[in-house]
Amino acid sequence: MNKDFPRVMKLLRKERGLRQKEAAEQLGIAQALLSHYENGKRECGLDFLVTAANFYGVSIDYILGRTSSRNGTVVVEDELPESTVSESYEGAPSGAGTLLRKKLATNSLEVVFSLLMKTKNTKLAKAISSYILTAVYRAYRMVYSAGGQNDENSFAVPIEEVSGLCVAKLSIDNVRVRAASKEGTEDERITNARIEHEYPKQSAALFSVVTNVERELLKLN
Repeated sequence: MNKDFPRVMKLLRKERGLRQKEAAEQLGIAQALLSHYENGKRECGLDFLVTAANFYGVSIDYILGRTSSRNGTVVVEDELPESTVSESYEGAPSGAGTLLRKKLATNSLEVVFSLLMKTKNTKLAKAISSYILTAVYRAYRMVYSAGGQNDENSFAVPIEEVSGLCVAKLSIDNVRVRAASKEGTEDERITNARIEHEYPKQSAALFSVVTNVERELLKLN
């Protein structure tokens, strides 16, 4: 049984502001059956999948949890193109794939920082920005140190300490984010539908990142 189907069906109904009885009537099924679907007790047929997708205006891939994009757009890392002479950086064995990941990251960050500015919660924005910048710093140190040929004296933090200190800083930022989140925001509720509407160009990148990272995280369970 698909584990994401119940979660997404319930999410879609709540985003529409429908009670379970109302949704069941409009989907043409009994409330008890919809309850079974939303609680993962029953698996639906293909006809209902199509009906639900049409009713909520999303793709079947979205309902099944294969993508976080409502229209089904997804970029899977394993399907990224291999490098070509025209696309790759000189000496980079996977330049095209790296370039696409760069676009995914930069477009996703545009959405994140835009949402932070709209919240008007300065503590939240500062904590999340610090978290992101620390992660960028750690990534740069990893690239810089690869191969062991570059002079580590370029940095104030010794190489043997940087990993542990960055982990500690990220943990502190995470605590600050959680504390700031309790103060609330002035922005409206975030939904996938809203993100696709407000960020038509960047949303596909963000949802691709969400889909791919969640797949990797679930492998750790």
